[in-house]
Amino acid sequence: MKPFYDRREAELAVLSTLPARAHDIARLRLLADQDRPPVVAVVGKYNHGKSRLLNELIGQTAFAVADKRETVALAAHEHEGVRWMDAPGLDADVATVDDAHALQAIWLEADIRLFVHAAKEGELDASERLLLTSLRSDGERSGRQTLFVLSQVDQLADDGQFDKVTQAIEAQFPALGMHPVSSTRHRQGIEGSKALLRARSGIPALQQVLVQAASRVPQARVLEATWRWNSVHAELKALKDARSVLLGSLRAVYSEQRERFNHDLASVMEKVAIDIQAVLDVPGPDHSLTPDSFANQFKVTPGKLERNRLQVAYSRACIEINAILIRHGVTELPSAQQTAVRSLDNVMVAVLGVYVKYRKDLQQIFCESAGRDRLQCEFARYFELSADRVELSASMAAAENELGLAQQAVEALLSLAVPSMVGQST
Repeated sequence: MKPFYDRREAELAVLSTLPARAHDIARLRLLADQDRPPVVAVVGKYNHGKSRLLNELIGQTAFAVADKRETVALAAHEHEGVRWMDAPGLDADVATVDDAHALQAIWLEADIRLFVHAAKEGELDASERLLLTSLRSDGERSGRQTLFVLSQVDQLADDGQFDKVTQAIEAQFPALGMHPVSSTRHRQGIEGSKALLRARSGIPALQQVLVQAASRVPQARVLEATWRWNSVHAELKALKDARSVLLGSLRAVYSEQRERFNHDLASVMEKVAIDIQAVLDVPGPDHSLTPDSFANQFKVTPGKLERNRLQVAYSRACIEINAILIRHGVTELPSAQQTAVRSLDNVMVAVLGVYVKYRKDLQQIFCESAGRDRLQCEFARYFELSADRVELSASMAAAENELGLAQQAVEALLSLAVPSMVGQST
């Protein structure tokens, strides 16, 4: 099996076997980029102040802000070694391209997710609760960080209302680690040179938290890459093992079928040889060789009696052999060998012909080793061409191919391991 030198080729090999792992493979590709800066992405519903929050965090007007819906596609800006991403608000254009952009930023691109919820909206709605639960669950597995930001706190009437909102959200998600912020206060503090107002905005505190979070990204990426790689590897290995078991089972059935056929055919051929030999060992001249004349064509003659006796013995032998063939599904001829006469399209006729008259024929066919070997060989050939046997062979070939693809996928995955994972994967 050839090694994989091209990453895309290796990814396709894995995905051909595990198409449902497309997200893991795409994420592993990003994690393998040693030069990729930490990525912070905002997530939240439309008009919750996400773009404005990003601008205040980086100290630049890098993302469009307006009262109307402004962000309709992924936008990114790199600042001081961090890549910041703004995406359309969730549910801005439900179940269409906007949500797809937002989900790409959240699940594929981001190392740190800022979950933004406007304080004026009160507690989280059902869709927000579901998303936040998913993000926290993902963080437990992957090590990716999600920070909950309560935005636009300046729009609350007073501290009492603020306490009411925060308590409601904390009741929904205990130990959430909430970060209340006001982009408006922060901007006013900067423009009015009011340090206290800036501090009260919560933006400086969030900036410090983000610096610490960004410093943890390199190690978090190693842990995430190891987890994802091991998860894909475990599934591939389990699939490869299952396919190996299936192929082994099919091969065992294949071998057992042939052994059973050979045994049954050899047994009946041995019995037939004994029975035919008993018929042939009758003393006296072989009257079957004496032709009938026109004069005695309607008379019972020794020749007719002998030929009839031989034909009965031959028919019994054919019936016994055919019973074995039927038991093993060896009846009809392959389609390429079939004729217009259906009664002739069977294996017995193809191998033994239609009629046998003489003692020497029976002796050669059933009692001599060369004749029996020929029958064994011919019947075995048709056994391999039988419908059930061909179907089993096709199933084996398919299973062998599937096993090869799984093994290829395992080998391909090895080339997708992130270098920093060495010594950490299982």
